[in-house]
Order: sequence, then structure tokens, then C-alpha cells
Amino acid sequence: MLKAKFITIEGSEGAGKSTNINFIKDYLQAKNIDFILTREPGGTPIAEKIRDLLLDKSHNLLCDDAELLLMFAARAQHLQERILPALNAGKWVISDRFTDASYAYQGGGRGLSWQKIAQLEQWVQGDLRPDATILLDIPVEAGMARVQARGETDRFEQEQMSFFNRIRNAYLQLAKDNPERFHIINTLPEIAKVQQQINIVMDKLTHA
Repeated sequence: MLKAKFITIEGSEGAGKSTNINFIKDYLQAKNIDFILTREPGGTPIAEKIRDLLLDKSHNLLCDDAELLLMFAARAQHLQERILPALNAGKWVISDRFTDASYAYQGGGRGLSWQKIAQLEQWVQGDLRPDATILLDIPVEAGMARVQARGETDRFEQEQMSFFNRIRNAYLQLAKDNPERFHIINTLPEIAKVQQQINIVMDKLTHA
């Protein structure tokens, strides 16, 4: 029996997370691997209420420190109520975003101290880290064009291009610093080629 794995899916806006997470879900189901699919911020009733606060574009006075602390408040609830029980039950956990998003969005995007984020990470998670992180990477202009084509935007999606360039750079720096955990997938090509890359990664993870 395969050891339960904690896999996170990261990427900036328009990178194709929803489509490719569905592909990963289908892959695991085909392999008869027991798993849960969840997301951040969110994943539990309490954390979803925090998500609503964070994404509501009418909350334009939310300060950066409050944003970061709300992210970790949601994460603490998510871990205790959903992620840890699933892993302890032997289920794989696939999470649409996790703490790397805090380093990218609040650290890279907002310019908050990575040391502060690391302190919160240790407090909330202890030694728990993802077994693997799939980073869906796309040039900012192409990603934001996809976002605009979708229509309605949330509080984060209304930021300037420079904000998203800082996010992408932060994600790529995280991948450089943690090469054993990160798998970078270029999502600019046609979807079949993207999912071919993901299939290779998933084959490695399910045989490790």
C-alpha cells in the first residue's frame, strides 16, 4: 500500500489550476488511490468564511499583516479539521494552494518578511511540509489574459501586473530553493502537452 502523500498545487493567476487539478483527480481515481481534494484559503466551513473575507473586493482597507494572519488562521483550521485527519487515515491530500502561496502572495506580492512567514509556518504546521509541490508556471501577461477572459475578478485578481510579477518570481525562487519538492510545469502550451508533463510527475510520485 502506498504511503499517504500530501501534494500541493501552486501557481499564480490564470496558470490553469482548476483544469489540471481535475486531471490529477482523474489520475488518482484511475489508480484507485484514496484521496481528498481541498483548497486554501478554505477547505472547512470556518476557513471558507475566512476565504470570503480575503477575496471580497469591497475589503480594500484590509492591511497586509491582517491578510497574512487571516491566511494562517484559515490554514490552522484547515490542518486540524481536514488535512491531518486525512493523512492519519492513510489518504492522500491534494490541496489547491498551501503555505508556498503565503510566501508568494504575501511575501513576494505584498513585500512582507519571509522570516515572519516562516515563524507562522512553524507555529501552525510544526514539521509538516508537503511531500511534493506542483508549480503551474505561466508568464504573467498570458495568465492575466486568461483571468480577464473569465470575467468577474476577486480582490487579488484586481492587483497590478507588478504584483503578479513579484508573485511569479517568488514562486520560482521557492522552487529553486526546494528542488527536491518542487516540480515546475509550463502551462503555456496546449493542454495535452501540459497534462503530459503532469502525468510524468504523478507517475514518479505514485511509484516513490
